[in-house]
Formats: sequence, structure tokens, C-alpha cells
Amino acid sequence: MPVTIMKAREIFQIYQRLLNRRPYLVQAIQTGTLMGAGDLISQTFIEKKSFRDADYARTIKFSSIGFCFGGPALRVWYGLLNRHVGSTGKTVALKKVFIDQAVFAPTFLFFLLVGLGALQGKSWDLIENDINTNYIDILKTNYYVWPWVQIVNFYYVPLQYQVLLVQGIALFWNTYLSYKTNRTKLSQ
Repeated sequence: MPVTIMKAREIFQIYQRLLNRRPYLVQAIQTGTLMGAGDLISQTFIEKKSFRDADYARTIKFSSIGFCFGGPALRVWYGLLNRHVGSTGKTVALKKVFIDQAVFAPTFLFFLLVGLGALQGKSWDLIENDINTNYIDILKTNYYVWPWVQIVNFYYVPLQYQVLLVQGIALFWNTYLSYKTNRTKLSQ
């Protein structure tokens, strides 16, 4: 077996052990890391800043939302869905997707916009303006992407890996969110 496959397997086994011991911490770290990566991708590839000129304070703020709020919230949410809706089957997966998109997505996105605005030092009036400007558009875009991802996630992926799958896909989503939530700031 090639050495790289063995190393990857060892890394995954370490990840599994850590995930079993400290699921909230591991998922907070992976969510924060991927949100920060999404912000850096937004700054360098979409906003065309050089890596050296990136706003690292902005990246840390965006990342902290994932670490303090996103990862733990997703872990709790998926656990609740698993406990109250079920864990296997097509009907269960479809129910979870419906509840996730009807309850969690709109709520999470609202608090994400409020949290990002607060971390950016915006007044409540500016945060409210950002919500009025971006919320519906972000929510609509969410509905184009996430129901499909969540069907796969809830039907095929074991509970302990659901946040990881979502965050892997969310790297692209986080890039979009970073761009969208900083767009008005960029044009000023």
C-alpha cells in the first residue's frame, strides 16, 4: 500500500478518536477553520487581494463565528434531528431535510448575519440594513444548494461525520457568505 494512503488512514483514525472523545471541540475547530479558509478564498480569489494584503482580522472574526457558534450549533442540531426524527431511511432523511431547511437554515443565517455584523463593529442600524439587504438573497441561494447536500448527508452519512461533510461543502458556501457579507463594506 502506498505510503500516502497509509498516512491518510492514520490521520483519519486520529480524527475519529478525537471526534469520539471531544465531538463539540473537534467540530468547532473544523467549522472555524473552514469558515476562515472560505474568507481567505473570498478575499484572494473573488476580491482579488494578494495573500499578503488580506484582512486577517476579518478572517479571524469570520472563523470565530464557526468556532463559537456554527460548529457547536450544527452538532447539537444534528443530534436533535437524529434523536427526534430518526437515524435511517429515505423518509427520515426527507423529514430531516424539510425540518433543517424550514427551521434551522433561516434561523442560523439570521444569527450568522447578526453575529458577523456585531464582530465587524457595526451598529444595530447597519446590521439591520445588512439583514434587509442580504438575508432573503442568501436564504434563496441556500435553498438552491443545501437541500441536495442534506439529502445525501442525512441518508448516507453517519451522524458523527455529518458536520464534516457539511463543512467540506461549506468551504464554497463560506466563500460565498464571506463575499456577500463584506460586499457592502468593500464598495465603501
